[in-house]
Amino acid sequence: MKFTNGYWLMKEGVEPHFAACALEAEQNGDELVVYAPERHIRHRGDTLSNQLLTVRYSSPMENVIRVRISHFEGGVDRGPHFELIQNGGKAASVSVKINEKEASFKSGDLSVAVELEKGWNNVFSGGGKVLTKNQSKSTAYMIDRDEGSFVKEELALSVGELVYGLGERFGPLIKNGQNVDIWNADGGTASEQAYKNIPFYMTNRGYGIFINDPGKVSLEIGSEKTSRVQFCVNGEILEYFIIYGPQPKTILERYTALTGRPALLPQWSYGLWLSTSFTTSYDEETVMSFINGMEERNIPLSVFHFDCFWMKGFNWCDFTWDKKTFPDPAGLLSRIKAKGIKISVWINPYIAQRSALFHEGKQGGYFLKRPNGDVYQTDQWQAGMAIVDFTNPAAAKWYTGHLEKLLDMGVDCFKTDFGERIPADAVYFDNGDPMRHHNFYSFLFNKAVFEMLEKKRGNTEACVFARSATAGGQRFPLHWGGDCESTFEAMAETLRGGLSLGLSGFGFWSHDIGGFEGLPNAALFKRWLAFGLLSSHSRLHGSTSSRVPWSVDEESADVCRFFTELKNRLLPYILQSGREAHEKGIPVLRAMFLEFPDDPACIYLDQQYMLGPDLLVAPVFSEDGEVTYYLPEGEWTQVITGEKIKGGSWRTEKHGFLSLPLLARVEGLL
Repeated sequence: MKFTNGYWLMKEGVEPHFAACALEAEQNGDELVVYAPERHIRHRGDTLSNQLLTVRYSSPMENVIRVRISHFEGGVDRGPHFELIQNGGKAASVSVKINEKEASFKSGDLSVAVELEKGWNNVFSGGGKVLTKNQSKSTAYMIDRDEGSFVKEELALSVGELVYGLGERFGPLIKNGQNVDIWNADGGTASEQAYKNIPFYMTNRGYGIFINDPGKVSLEIGSEKTSRVQFCVNGEILEYFIIYGPQPKTILERYTALTGRPALLPQWSYGLWLSTSFTTSYDEETVMSFINGMEERNIPLSVFHFDCFWMKGFNWCDFTWDKKTFPDPAGLLSRIKAKGIKISVWINPYIAQRSALFHEGKQGGYFLKRPNGDVYQTDQWQAGMAIVDFTNPAAAKWYTGHLEKLLDMGVDCFKTDFGERIPADAVYFDNGDPMRHHNFYSFLFNKAVFEMLEKKRGNTEACVFARSATAGGQRFPLHWGGDCESTFEAMAETLRGGLSLGLSGFGFWSHDIGGFEGLPNAALFKRWLAFGLLSSHSRLHGSTSSRVPWSVDEESADVCRFFTELKNRLLPYILQSGREAHEKGIPVLRAMFLEFPDDPACIYLDQQYMLGPDLLVAPVFSEDGEVTYYLPEGEWTQVITGEKIKGGSWRTEKHGFLSLPLLARVEGLL
């Protein structure tokens, strides 16, 4: 959100109250408290009608500093709040020092120095090096005539400093120059909107910033002021954490120690998933023809997914199989499982009015409500649908109780779709702020389903296939990239989304092979097969057409078999990378910057990635098979051909459909 009109002027209707200086500082236990008036105090009269910001510095763990900026502190705290992990990292040993010129706060190798009285000038340092700064007009309480009051903060960007993260964003991997609103939306993969908005970013200068607010956070990243990152929230209090690395992996380790790390996923989840697709016509005969067709072509299949129309239209969700198309669902599931295949079914957190469960939910008070007490209903998806209120423990138990019956029938996991179109004026059971609940809803939804799976199946068997998320949602894997088009451009934007999500603390990620919308041509589908089967998780899924490989051409079946078998041979290595995601928060699919932070070429790359620590993948984004990629220094082995290649340069190659740049920097991956 921009408050200024260029560098010199404010936007019309904006009343700024900038912290002018740190007037006084005091120690309160292990906390440094700084008082910052909006103008310098020359005499006692200047203390009147002078807004005062209180800035508190504390530390939840070593090398992490919490900064809390408050204006009015008398408001009712309605919540919700992110579920931060207590004692997630090494306990902080803090140091607070105050003298006439400066107050300082230190946690491990991370410190902040606050200049007293002269001006607003605070310096964050890590390992003895300056990381970022607060400078003139950076910390403020802003009143917008139309939008209300905000607390904003600005942190300096140094020359060459690049910003990454902020969730699964499909635009440029580097966020400099962008305006980003942390607000979950069902916007596909071709816009600035995102399903998974995470108020966390890191830079190539050795630190990360986590804004501890589940509501709408607006960021201007070198956009309003080219040398600063600005972030603001509506209200009277802004809290954020600065997290020191200096290595990007260490930043992610500390961030996920604070917000949670991914659960350990079952081995079967890493295999190939095949879906009925969305609006395609299917019944038991169709489903078995897909499964048998994969078997006949010797394509290993791990999971079969039933999308929306396993239930009857206008009834989503009633968790009841459509009797016209599936008269014997229990028998069908048992026949599929006899082939060693797991079962996934689609669900979302909405209950259509025609569903037999709607009356139950209304009577039980299980739905979000309007301010007048009515159930909050809409026709935008299923007619008259209501939205389950997961802040109500009874509602969560009621909802997941129906899922337990499906597990008893033979279902193994759930695709937890939607959760983004949550109204910002609804009334919740916990009376929480609906603006703060909008993003947080995705956390509560996936948590309820995932924890039920853990309870029923055990901690190592739980798995969801989720679309929406916010900070902490990485605890409930896995996630997929949403609705992309069937184009090479969409394939590239999908990869950017996955890289960005990985740099935001999410360890596991998938996407719709071939694209969701439209019909992929043969070349695109085969190239996407290689990319999809060299991701942490792999799913064939579409909208109006099925994605069984032979529906494109028989060569696609050959390509699918080749890369599925290759992934299965790589499985021990991928499983080890998954354990690293679980134990340290390092994603399986990694931006090159994460693995090679000191290589200047790698900090910009978004058309290639590392799968785990030692395997470089460069998807082919062209019909003719030509691909240009960067190979870092070292000795590499082309996994498919066994060729030895020396790194340290850009390479342009041409690949057939059974190949792509796939290079290992250690021996013995296969």
